[in-house]
Amino acid sequence: MVTVYDVPADRLIKRTAEKLKEEGIVEKPEWIDFVKAGVHRELPPTDSDWWYIRCASLLRRIYIDGPVGVSRLRTYYGGRYRRKGTVPPRFAKGSGSIIREALQQFEKAGLVKKVEGGRAITPKGQSYLDNIAYEIMKELVKERPELSKYC
Repeated sequence: MVTVYDVPADRLIKRTAEKLKEEGIVEKPEWIDFVKAGVHRELPPTDSDWWYIRCASLLRRIYIDGPVGVSRLRTYYGGRYRRKGTVPPRFAKGSGSIIREALQQFEKAGLVKKVEGGRAITPKGQSYLDNIAYEIMKELVKERPELSKYC
């Protein structure tokens, strides 16, 4: 059986983002075009589909690390905060509002549930991601037939 661990992360995230958008599992909030992805960023993201890509990445991260809380996810999506002048840079966490909104939409769709210690993937969410991973593996086998032993 093919799982999330067996396929490249970039392909999985891209395909999951496309499916989340097509199927309407997550909806893009009104305010999402005007926010930065964290205090360490200077401008909002320029990609029009960045919300769906972030949601797909969050779902994968919960699958791999779960149960996981908002604070730990903020750390994962954080980055280097360049301060003014000669002051050296420091680490800054990512936006918690973006993460909370996505998690609430996942809970409403039944892909994620609250457990002690944060949010964990549900069997429905796990099968959703595993099915996408299987589709990607079938494509990889067409490109490289030696991978057929994994499918």
